[in-house]
Formats: sequence, structure tokens, C-alpha cells
Amino acid sequence: MPVQDLFGNPPARIEVLTRPHGMGMKRLLLVLLTAVLSLAASSELRVRFSLDGLDWFEVALLICFVPLFSWVAFGFVTSTIGFVQLISGEHPGFTEIPSPAKALRHRTAVLMPVYNESVEEVFARVEAMGHSIAAAGGGAWIDFFVLSDSRPDHGALEEEAWARLAPRLPIRLFYRRRAQNTERKPGNIAEWVRRFGGAYENMLVLDADSLMSGHAIVGMAAIMEERPSVGLLQTVPMITNARTLFQRWMQFASEAYGPIASAGLLWWSGSEANFWGHNAIVRTRAFAESCGLPQLPGNPPFGGPIQSHDMFESALLRRRGWAVHMIMIGGSYEEFPPSIVDFAIRDRRWMQGNLQHLQLLGASGLSLTHRLHLLLGASAYLTSPGWLLLVITSILRMGAAGEWQAAGGMPLNVLWLTLVLLFGPKVMGMLWILADPARARSFGGAGGVLRSVALEVLLSILLAPVTMVTQTKALGALLMGVPSGWNTQAREARRLPVRGLLGSLREHLLLGALFAASFFYSTSLGLWLSPLALGLLLSPWLISLTSSEDLGSRAGHAGIFAVPRPEIADPTAPKE
Repeated sequence: MPVQDLFGNPPARIEVLTRPHGMGMKRLLLVLLTAVLSLAASSELRVRFSLDGLDWFEVALLICFVPLFSWVAFGFVTSTIGFVQLISGEHPGFTEIPSPAKALRHRTAVLMPVYNESVEEVFARVEAMGHSIAAAGGGAWIDFFVLSDSRPDHGALEEEAWARLAPRLPIRLFYRRRAQNTERKPGNIAEWVRRFGGAYENMLVLDADSLMSGHAIVGMAAIMEERPSVGLLQTVPMITNARTLFQRWMQFASEAYGPIASAGLLWWSGSEANFWGHNAIVRTRAFAESCGLPQLPGNPPFGGPIQSHDMFESALLRRRGWAVHMIMIGGSYEEFPPSIVDFAIRDRRWMQGNLQHLQLLGASGLSLTHRLHLLLGASAYLTSPGWLLLVITSILRMGAAGEWQAAGGMPLNVLWLTLVLLFGPKVMGMLWILADPARARSFGGAGGVLRSVALEVLLSILLAPVTMVTQTKALGALLMGVPSGWNTQAREARRLPVRGLLGSLREHLLLGALFAASFFYSTSLGLWLSPLALGLLLSPWLISLTSSEDLGSRAGHAGIFAVPRPEIADPTAPKE
């Protein structure tokens, strides 16, 4: 697994026909539709500002507005394309997986890296997946590896659990603990590839909270047999074991709105899709030849190991000619952080890793599509400070002019278009659910869907300004040289008390109070800022209430945020 030279001559490509037909036209259509929406809004705004001549505040506002609106427009166009694909029945990619075991001719290893995780929960998932793989007919071809980076005392408990489970599992189960946790999960996987990878055609990579059905695992291995030019298949995992109100909220959002966004992404990505680091199968030889990661120059947070390694590994696979596909199939699941606070901690790690990718945009041999993936991933974490800067610039502009205008002086048609682009994907997701009676019943019926969407939209409006300030703070810390760190992810549900949250939300509450105070200067300005003020001032209660497992259970019993039953039961989920 040689370390790749990222900025020298690119390696020789494997010449295989892996690009689906018409991808150039699809991507051109995507760009043109995004550009039309962005130009329409920005031109309207520029014309309005130009009536009395552009000042510096208006120029600054346009500079902030155009890329932010383009980001929203791009997401809306992607979701609209996905909605059309799904509602018309013309699915853009793999929807069915082959009849299992008959097609298998090579061995596949399932890899689960762990780091001080709950031993009981990890091995309960391993047991469930092992039996499911055997039931799907893959037991003779698929082995399971638990790859530990845990502390020695924690590792001893893991080894005991492995010794109890391995003799009674119907597939082969191996356990290995590294003494040194070098380069975290990428180093863990790379060490396995160098030591054991030659014995396996494919490796299916999981996280410690991943769960996949045997039908999905065996079927993906069968696709790799049938498509020898495919280097990676990435599933779109849904959320399992949702207990708190926040987890149920996110689970519903991912299952209700996620499919149209995923279908749109799959439509324009083609064979140049992304890797999310888990719930994906990778051709071992392709990974070994293509994905040896170098260190970035300098120190963390922006130097050192490439933290969001997965997205860049997919770019390196494609760099050598391997196809990278995303597939929308059932049977792929992962857990979600139990609270907004836990999600923010994970999100900060992702922010550091994605911003590192800005240094890699110029790497030699990358496809334009993967450069776009890297740019989109990084820019996602620049939108929050961008929106905050846009709001502040709008207020300063109105203050300099002495005119406190409704909607911050934005033309009403631009404001309405922005609302359509922001909430349109949610409406399309709801329509997609309701278009099929059986699917609607799996989400709790039409009434349950409407109630769930209404509550989800309200909670999203309240959460948006909280995320804006949280991500802006995180970006500021990274720019000051404070890395995100990498601790064991919190997975246990716990109610976060309001009083304990106040200290970490000082900036949120102060900014919310300033926005609320704008009512004293102008009623119209205060109304425009009221959604931001309300979300920020209520942030301690929003975080505390949504972290409640009791409220999550009540929502479930009331049919709120209901989702279809999983294809494989999560053995760690509470019984209801």
C-alpha cells in the first residue's frame, strides 16, 4: 500500500469503461439550472441596490449573497432531479442486488474498527450481522474482523467477548488489537490491508455503530463480482436505534428527505461518487494500490494526517480509473449522535477534515467531479459564517442608510424564491412518501406524515441559527490553531440539563438578545430577525428537550417521526 504522490505525475490509469452514458449533459444541466436560479436572484438584488448607486455595504452584501444562494440553489436542483427520478420510477442507479451466494467466487472481509466502544453493543451487532450473513448464504465466502484501537484494559474485555462469540458464530470471526493507535481509523484499516488484505478480494468497511443485513452485504459482494471495474460501492445508510427526540427527528428527516437528495446525487455523480468511510464495500487491491495517504504539510488542524480520509480515498480510486458508485438499497444502517451537542462535537471533526481538502483541490490526476465533491464538502462549513456575515452586513447597510426595512431590504420575490429553495426539498420528500399508499403507511399514514413534517420544519427553523453560531465558533477555533481532537463518540442517551448548557451557549444567547433588541429600533427589522432571535434564545431548551429519551419514546407512541421498519433488527435498540 504505497504512499501516493499527490502533486507529482499521476499514476497510470486502469483503462476500463466505467463512465455511464450522458454524464456530461447531466452535469451541464445541473450547472445551468443552478446558474439560472442564482443569476435571477442576484440580478434582482443588484438592480434593486443600483437604483440609488451601489455603496460598499451593498457590494459586500452581494459578495456574500451570490455564493450562499448558489449553494442553496445547487441543493434544490439536485433534490428536484432526484424527486423526478423517484416519482417517475426511473431510478438513477442500483436499486436491486443480485441473488446472493451463487455469484460469489472470491472472499470478502467485513471490517469493524472500534475505539473504546461499548463491548456489549459492538459484539451484539457483530452477532446479528454474522447470523444474517450466514442466512443469506454468504458464510463460506465472508469473514468478519473486529479491529481494535482500544486501551489495553478495554481490549481485554473485547477479547473475552470475541472468545465467547467466535465459536458459536456461523461465520469466521477474527479479533485484532493494535498496541499503537497511529493515524486513527485510516491507520487501522491500512494496517489490516498490509497484513491480511491479500487474502480478500473485497473489504466491507463498517463503523462501530454500523449495522447491515446479510442480504445487503452478500448482494454487494455479488455486484463486485459482476462488475470488475468497480472499486467501491457506497450505500446510503439510514439511522437505527433512535431513542432521543433528536435522534428520532434526524431519523425521520433522513428517511423522508434523504432519498430524493441521494437519488439526485447519484444521478450526476455516476461512477465518480463519494466514499463516506463506512457501510461501503471496497476492492482491496484497488484500495491498496490507490489510497496510501501522505501527511499534509504543517501541524493540525490543517496539517498532519488527512482527517476526512474517506472522501479523498474515493477521489484517489477514481484517479487510477476505478469506478466509484453510490447505491440506494435497503439493509444499511448507522446510529446518530443522541443530542445536538454530541452532533456538534462530531461535526467539528468533520469540519476540520473537510477544510483540509481545500489544500488537495490541486492534486494531480483528480477528476473534475471529485474536485467538486471536495469543494462542496469544504464549502458546506463556510455557509454558516457566510450567512451570519450576510445578516450582519444587511443590518449595517440599513443602519448606514437610516432605513430599517422589512426582510432586511431584500426584494420580496428574492425572499420568496429563497424560501422555496430551502423548503422545497422537504415538500418534495413529503409528496414522494404520500404518492405510494404502502410507503405512507410505513411512515405512520398520511396524517402522521403531515404532523411529522410540520414538527420537523418547526424544529429545523429553530435549529438553523444555533447551527450557524456553533459552526462559526468552531471555524474560529480551527483558524486559531485549535484542532478538533478525536475522542470516543458519545452514544448513550442522556437528558442534558438547561443549566449545564448555559455556559457553552453564551454567544448564542448574546446574539439572540441583540437580534431581539432590534425591535426597539424597527418593528420590521425585528420581525425579519425574529426567527434567528427565537432559535438562539431558546437554544438551551431546544437542546435539552430534544436530548430526552422520554420525549423520544412519547413521540414514537404518538406516531410522530415514524419510519419504516428496518430490514435487520438492531439488537442494541430498546424494546417498545
